[in-house]
Amino acid sequence: LLVGGTLMVRGASAIASGAGISPMVVGLTVVAFGTSSPELVVNVLAAMQGQSSLAFGNVVGSNIANLGLVLGVAGLIAPIAMQGQLVVRELPLLVLATSALVVLALDVPLRGEPALVDRADALILLLLFCIFLYVSARDVLRQRKDVLLQGVAQLPVPTRQVIQPKDWLYTTLGVLGLAIGGHLTILNGAELADLLGVSKTLIGVAVIAVGTSLPELVTSIIAALRREPDLSVGNVVGSKLFNGLFVLPAGALVAPVVIPAGGVIDLGVSLLFALALFPVFIIGNSLLGRTASSILLCGYLLYIGFRIAA
Repeated sequence: LLVGGTLMVRGASAIASGAGISPMVVGLTVVAFGTSSPELVVNVLAAMQGQSSLAFGNVVGSNIANLGLVLGVAGLIAPIAMQGQLVVRELPLLVLATSALVVLALDVPLRGEPALVDRADALILLLLFCIFLYVSARDVLRQRKDVLLQGVAQLPVPTRQVIQPKDWLYTTLGVLGLAIGGHLTILNGAELADLLGVSKTLIGVAVIAVGTSLPELVTSIIAALRREPDLSVGNVVGSKLFNGLFVLPAGALVAPVVIPAGGVIDLGVSLLFALALFPVFIIGNSLLGRTASSILLCGYLLYIGFRIAA
């Protein structure tokens, strides 16, 4: 995980610099998809094996861990400055996606049927995911168009002109390292929990969800240490969007995902964590400092304690 995270951040940063693409865009797409690959593998396998409740808990638990644990730890290491673009578009889109999941989970009060994410719900989430990809791709095209309209005489001298083959190699090896490391963490963590006699609730919430969030945690910590706040925040927000709009519906297309007891509460907590970032921009001048990071981390620990006690 450490090696994969280092290679991922180094390769993605170099590619963004060489191609003239904002590191925020790279973090929201390439890095986010790479660090979300463990969740995708776990969810598809869980759906194929009829463990739909495990698939749901993995996605929701990972999303809460991304905002509470990952951002909390990364912000404690180094304060994270967030771009205005994150407030204007990505963060509201994250709130919208999480709100859509909450509505889809209200089958019992709305339709009087068991709560689940079926194939129709999965298609709706995938359509939202396509919108997210379109907006991210449009950003890249707009950046290139703006550069062309500036004129050759007004172009700034680039700090890097050519993307080296090793940059793609680093990124690819980083994705593989994160996926393999996350997979081994899940397998050995679950086995260790069984040997210690830990409850299945603790395995799902604290082992599986946290295990699949370790790539995001490692990548964001390394990005914070390397003073790459765009990659750190973009990785977390992008991974959460990937989890809710791609990973969960991918499993639901294989088999309907049953929402377990307390699942609506988990989704509500995930929504609260996303909404909690807005005061950072209003009160904290778009800087996620150590105080706000401590609040996020403490909130996550309280959530874990509540789920274990429940």
